[in-house]
Amino acid sequence: MIEPTRSRPPAVGAQGLVKRFARGDGGATVTALDDVSISVEPGELFGFIGPDGAGKTTLFRILVTLLLPDAGTAEMLGHDVVRDLWALRPRIGYMPGRFSLYPDLSVEENLTFFATVFGTTIREQYAQIAPIYSQLEPFKTRRAGALSGGMKQKLALCCAIVHRPEILFLDEPTTGVDALSRFEFWNLLAQFKQSGLTIIVSTPYMDEARRCDRIALMQRGRILATNTPVAVAASFDRPLVAVRVRERHEAIRALREYPHVNTVYPFGDVLHVTDARRDVDVGRITRDLTVYLRSRTIHEVAIEPIAPTVEDVFMARMGAPEGEEERGAATTSPEHVA
Repeated sequence: MIEPTRSRPPAVGAQGLVKRFARGDGGATVTALDDVSISVEPGELFGFIGPDGAGKTTLFRILVTLLLPDAGTAEMLGHDVVRDLWALRPRIGYMPGRFSLYPDLSVEENLTFFATVFGTTIREQYAQIAPIYSQLEPFKTRRAGALSGGMKQKLALCCAIVHRPEILFLDEPTTGVDALSRFEFWNLLAQFKQSGLTIIVSTPYMDEARRCDRIALMQRGRILATNTPVAVAASFDRPLVAVRVRERHEAIRALREYPHVNTVYPFGDVLHVTDARRDVDVGRITRDLTVYLRSRTIHEVAIEPIAPTVEDVFMARMGAPEGEEERGAATTSPEHVA
């Protein structure tokens, strides 16, 4: 296949990134990134999806010039992230996963400080930050530490873009905030994307993943898949059914013993089940499962074919042990993979 000629270089390009950390007990090293290669186009909203420990934060810290890789290379905006860090830093906005502003300073004082670091002022950049700061300005004298979770995230975003960066990195920006604040935050990101800003975000929330142009699934320091959310979901290669039962725990145990089971995962209030037989149509699978569960004295059963989601692909590609109920319930809810 002949790739189309690029009209401009990627905003971010990484090849073979490796990063290892020594264990605190002096034991073997831990590989946080294992041969990671990625390309992000200018103006793209790109999402990294994965649970805690997947390597997302380590990757971000390398790309924003805060951490050196052990192997591999990365470029942003045509500059090497190791050699050209001082040329890159004024062109990057970074919002770390943990709230890192000064809690004893007011909203206005925090924003003034970050603007000053980059040689600008709130007044000069008011048009840039107005979509966010207009919500914060009524509370500009309030200490940052006294803000709600959602308002803290908006202030952190405001500080990350006050210098008009060309690329914005957001490391799990909405973890721990309420659903409404998450929705409002992503609407703000959509506004900034329309202005041409390249946005790179990590998130464990699947509803947020669907708002990205492209996503990369990460697990144990490796990239499992990269594509649009729709294309990732479409790559699922087995028939999939949702099983709804009253005796949920009993059904999981029974399905683990089903002769043709491939995977069983709790997804919200249903179980997602795939069959090991690739050549059997989904109607046959539904009938066989119904008969089998009733033979195990599980009678109130509703089974229906469903379209696979990004979550299903993630679980299939990460190779998690089948049927681990407690862990599965924590990692495969319809909105969250961590």
